[in-house]
Amino acid sequence: MSDVLYAEGLVVTHGSLRALDGVSLTLRRGELLAVIGPNGSGKSTLLRVLLGALQPDEGHVRLDGIGLSTLPPRTRARLLTMVAHAPAPDFALTVRDVVGLGRIPHEGFLGARRLPDAQAIARALAQTDTAPFADRAVASLSSGELQRVHLARAFAQEARVLLLDEPTANLDPLHQITAMRLLRGFVDRGGAAVVVLHDLTLAARTCDRVVVLDRGRVRADGPPHAALDEALLASVFQVRAQIGRDAAGRIEHVLAVEPSQPEGEPS
Repeated sequence: MSDVLYAEGLVVTHGSLRALDGVSLTLRRGELLAVIGPNGSGKSTLLRVLLGALQPDEGHVRLDGIGLSTLPPRTRARLLTMVAHAPAPDFALTVRDVVGLGRIPHEGFLGARRLPDAQAIARALAQTDTAPFADRAVASLSSGELQRVHLARAFAQEARVLLLDEPTANLDPLHQITAMRLLRGFVDRGGAAVVVLHDLTLAARTCDRVVVLDRGRVRADGPPHAALDEALLASVFQVRAQIGRDAAGRIEHVLAVEPSQPEGEPS
């Protein structure tokens, strides 16, 4: 697998707080990378920097070997995109309309759609199984259906890299699994994805690598079975956890049992 996204020494400060403190990571083609960590650990800030929406105070990001900050916004939008858990728009748009928004970076003069745009939209609807309700208003969709539409928009954009901020939030288990299978299909077709998750079992079972952030720093980076252990979870998440593994050592579940220290005791 070749490197597609490379970040080195990222530092982002908010006043006296370092939201990111020397973060480095590599994303390879065909790889699904989970970023996990407690609230306030810098996960969403990292995604914004990787997207190019936030310039770091120090460090740099390269996309296919090219400095991200040197790419024109339209070119950058063709190469990577972000999917966030968001409510349905409160104005009248159909599913097809929303998926079509992914073609904006590719559209011709004055936003004219061409045959490749229509084909990309049709493929994205088929890949996410949203074609059956393509003409429905997005405001009428369930949370699971809406999240598939957001993924379809990203697929229609035909970006090489997807950045996803908690795409399974507020979804039931079936739709969580469905969303992650759609991502797996995307990377297996040659894409690459970084996904922020709070569900440690989902991250361990579905992702190729896990990066653990804590107070803006990388505490672990590797395959789930190597990156996650009870001592790390106690230190980072302040919980005593049980990690179930199969005969090959792969993680089957991560169960938070109780706080790793008595309530009120300083960490």
